[in-house]
Amino acid sequence: MIGVGDTAPDFIAPAVSGGTAIELELFRLVRGHDAVVCCFAPATFVPACTAELAAVRDAGWSERDDLAVAALTGDSLYAAFAYADRFDLSFPVVADFHGGVAESYDLLAESWEGHSDIPRRATVVVDGDWTVRFAAATHDALDRAESAPVERATEALREVGVDVERPRVDYDADWER
Repeated sequence: MIGVGDTAPDFIAPAVSGGTAIELELFRLVRGHDAVVCCFAPATFVPACTAELAAVRDAGWSERDDLAVAALTGDSLYAAFAYADRFDLSFPVVADFHGGVAESYDLLAESWEGHSDIPRRATVVVDGDWTVRFAAATHDALDRAESAPVERATEALREVGVDVERPRVDYDADWER
């Protein structure tokens, strides 16, 4: 897994943002913000991952001028459209369908639920100088972390001057509705 202090790899990938298909260019997010949070998930509609992304949404992270958020999943762009719409995600959902972005961050899962070449569940914070300020991953996409990676990322964001509300992850919510 990529480590704190490493230089974050750049990427361009297909994504859904505001109901539109786009090419998400990480360099534009880094250039325009004090920090970027990349939330990796093996697939859309995974309850533990959805709980974390909903917590980020509810904490208002993507509504700030100094912070950008992107979700990166191992699903297709079509799944990203349905997922972003269903959970009203106000940040881009990237289709890392073949795991290229996850691989560049050393977050590629060997296998999960019969799938390969997909991202592990992880959160990475990149500052405006391309330095990884926080990186944490779970071993299983379904783990209910005692303290979710997105919750633990809050301190790293504050250290770079982005004073955010800590997301409150509710793993017990009914994310399969």
